[in-house]
Amino acid sequence: MTAAKEKTAPKTAAEATAKAAGAATAAFPNFGTLEVPAAFREMAEKNVMKAKEAYDSYKSLAEDATDALEDTFASINKGTNDFQAKALGVAKAQFNAGFDFVEKMIGVKSLAEAIEIQSEFARKQFDALTEQAKEFQALASRVQSESTKPFKDGIAKAMNHWKAAF
Repeated sequence: MTAAKEKTAPKTAAEATAKAAGAATAAFPNFGTLEVPAAFREMAEKNVMKAKEAYDSYKSLAEDATDALEDTFASINKGTNDFQAKALGVAKAQFNAGFDFVEKMIGVKSLAEAIEIQSEFARKQFDALTEQAKEFQALASRVQSESTKPFKDGIAKAMNHWKAAF
């Protein structure tokens, strides 16, 4: 750069902005006195309000969806814990029944007694298995219902909110 250009070059962004504004004012002397028509201002204000309402509506929908997902995952987590507790209870019962069976078989005095103990054990195991299957079925139905309810409710709430917004 030459020495003359260095003297007139702005040193900060604020100086550059002020210099550009001064040049624009000199080129367009009536620009600052232009008035925006009232109809245009009114239309712009309405559009800004509609955009704000749409943003608020979408924000509310997103929050509702997040809440529904959190509730759904919490229900699924609870259901999983219930299944684990039930499975551990069943395993404990089966383990104890097996030990009881072995203990009885150790004290057997005859083949007839062994067959009777074996038959009784098999019948009790079948009855226990049938009951456990019913309990697992009921638990699965309950978990499925409880897990999908928050999601269904959240979708219904979002749809009602959506309809009200439009």
